[in-house]
Amino acid sequence: MMMIAASASALDFEGVSEPAVRVAAEASTGLEAVYVLPSTQGVTIGYDAKGEGTVRWYRFSNLGGAYAEEISCSRNGNRVTAQAQSGDMGYIIEDSGTRTCFWVTDYSAHEFRAESLGFAEEQSCSQAELSFVGEGSDIVYFTINGRRMVLSRDLELVYSTLVYDEATFMYNQQSVTNTLASVGSSIYTDAPLCDTEFILSGDRFQRAWNRSVSVESGTYNALAVEAQSRATQETRDNDNEIKDSADGLGGSAPCDITFEAIVTDAAIFREWQISRSPEFDITENTYSELSFDYTFRENGSWYVRFVANNADGTCEFTAPVYEINIGESQLEIPNAFSPQGSPGVNDEWKVSYKSLISYECHIYNRWGKELFSSTDPSQGWDGRQGGKYVPAGVYFYVIKAMGADGRRYEKAGDINIINFRQDVTGQSGAPAQ
Repeated sequence: MMMIAASASALDFEGVSEPAVRVAAEASTGLEAVYVLPSTQGVTIGYDAKGEGTVRWYRFSNLGGAYAEEISCSRNGNRVTAQAQSGDMGYIIEDSGTRTCFWVTDYSAHEFRAESLGFAEEQSCSQAELSFVGEGSDIVYFTINGRRMVLSRDLELVYSTLVYDEATFMYNQQSVTNTLASVGSSIYTDAPLCDTEFILSGDRFQRAWNRSVSVESGTYNALAVEAQSRATQETRDNDNEIKDSADGLGGSAPCDITFEAIVTDAAIFREWQISRSPEFDITENTYSELSFDYTFRENGSWYVRFVANNADGTCEFTAPVYEINIGESQLEIPNAFSPQGSPGVNDEWKVSYKSLISYECHIYNRWGKELFSSTDPSQGWDGRQGGKYVPAGVYFYVIKAMGADGRRYEKAGDINIINFRQDVTGQSGAPAQ
């Protein structure tokens, strides 16, 4: 239903202390509108007839229009009036063969009163239960067929909670207004995520008449727990590291991931859990910090989640589980390159690798002199020693490495350096002799 201003073409009222509130009725009710008056005592209802024909008035109760009783009315020109009946009542106006139906509510019998607002002794993690003392029950009216309907009071319950902002990865305090059709001795709402006071004010009819009353609770201590988490993997742009095609966290070890969480006010116990089992039967590591960095060095599947509890452990929150898949190790070693050939094409000697957690490489000339060494598999040798290119020929490498899957690599072999001369056009020619 929608509250609108009273229309002169419908009903008007004399003898009221404040203007009637007109509420448009659903078509299925058979009513043109519902009017709410501060009181029906001593009120005259007016109607403008459509023509010179006879106008009759009827009243009906919860039994519907089939049991309507005719009531007296008076006419002066086109204006037809009748005395408002005591209490809530339906009216049918028969004018020139057309019947128009209304319902009139006596608000004095439904006045919203608020004496106190407190809290039930037992509270749940999902709902807050408020204890209300006062009057705010259903305002009932009946359709032309005698069907019971409720006229919403549009009471306002205002309190604060925390709302997650994804853009800033923060919880921010925000005011919430719940609109209630009516209230009884218990009022339920979503459990706030921060300590707050509740204010209940009403109702839309009192607001229309500028005499709204309200009641405020004491402080509600938040019980409900909520958290947000995220995982950010450090990316490596090594062109010789074998990448997994699958999306998601993990890939080639060592895999560095930052885990972060934010929590609402009642979250006292906080813990990150790392497990090999998706059911977290056994946890490999736990962290009480909201944020931490972790390096995954063993291949296989890992599972990470964040959990939080309130002070007495009655409310718990578990964030979504992150699955991290670390691939098996690989190591492929080239046997030739051309450091003085086409720039950017095979001009650096690099291994191709995946999931190596330790690595050691040494390159020697034929006399056993070390020309290059590295502990980082992403680094390659450009064919220089002391800033100068070494001659073309055969060189030797020795590599020791350990994979995330426990595989040990001990490799040794030849490296052939091939130099190319270029003709005057810049095209690659035959190898230099």
